[in-house]
Amino acid sequence: MKAIFMGTPQFALDSLEALYESEFDIKLVITQPDRPKGRGKKLQSPPVKEKAIELNLDVFQPESIKDKKAIDIIRDINPDIIVVVAFGQILPKEVLEIPRFGCINVHASLLPMYRGAAPINFAIINGEKKSGITTMFMDEGLDTGDMILKDEVEILETDTFLDLHDKLSSLGKKTLSKTLSLIIEEKAPREKQNNEESSYAPIMKKSLGLIDWSKSSREIVNLVRGTYPWPSAFTYYNNLVMKVLRAEYDEEASLTAPGTILSVDNEGIKVAAGEGTVIIKEIQMPGKKQMMVSEYIKGNEIKEHMVLENE
Repeated sequence: MKAIFMGTPQFALDSLEALYESEFDIKLVITQPDRPKGRGKKLQSPPVKEKAIELNLDVFQPESIKDKKAIDIIRDINPDIIVVVAFGQILPKEVLEIPRFGCINVHASLLPMYRGAAPINFAIINGEKKSGITTMFMDEGLDTGDMILKDEVEILETDTFLDLHDKLSSLGKKTLSKTLSLIIEEKAPREKQNNEESSYAPIMKKSLGLIDWSKSSREIVNLVRGTYPWPSAFTYYNNLVMKVLRAEYDEEASLTAPGTILSVDNEGIKVAAGEGTVIIKEIQMPGKKQMMVSEYIKGNEIKEHMVLENE
């Protein structure tokens, strides 16, 4: 049975392995084009391309999956199934209708919650206690197709985006493997999504990381965790951007105005929030590498009673 895999980032690699290890024969891997990265703007291949080359699989990188050439290539292969994991483009109807088993998506949330591009980030930012993987039959909507299987993971209070990303990537491989077996046996369930229970996780933007000190200490720390390592939470200290890379919260009340630096020591920068306080543990200041506060204050000053600004 023939398969096509569509995916782009690191998150898709475990699922590519699941399809590679299944009874399906991967005829083509479709991923996004190489893009310039870093200060040197050198072209960099997406992780899925590198993995596909390692597995000796053919790779195709169209600018748009809606191009006639791309659709014709898929149609010529006539795959029995297309597996899509964080591909980065919405598939047109012409592609969705090609494989006899359909197009199967591996999504990093418990649908219908957190449809969209950044479900892992927003699950943490919003303080969710659990997340998971949902496999589904794709339709023309954005993550709206009939669900096949769901598997859950716990979100720990210490989990950053990276931690949850790795948990869900690994879980995605297991959930996809079970899904593929059910599809081959023609026993895959179909469950409609309840649109009234849906929520949306849009593409991450740098502006999302701006800390609002009037929020509770727990909400602020969730933002720090959910935006690490990118775009990262940030605030302004003495008109300079201070990236906040790691922080803890304390629910002990403070009568000081939100954003006020209460103390600075090796434990961190203690800041008043709308409710409770935030202890900033790791920062990055302009032109400097990321550092623990205990290291940064050895050669730099962070003044108590200064107010961290929102803009």
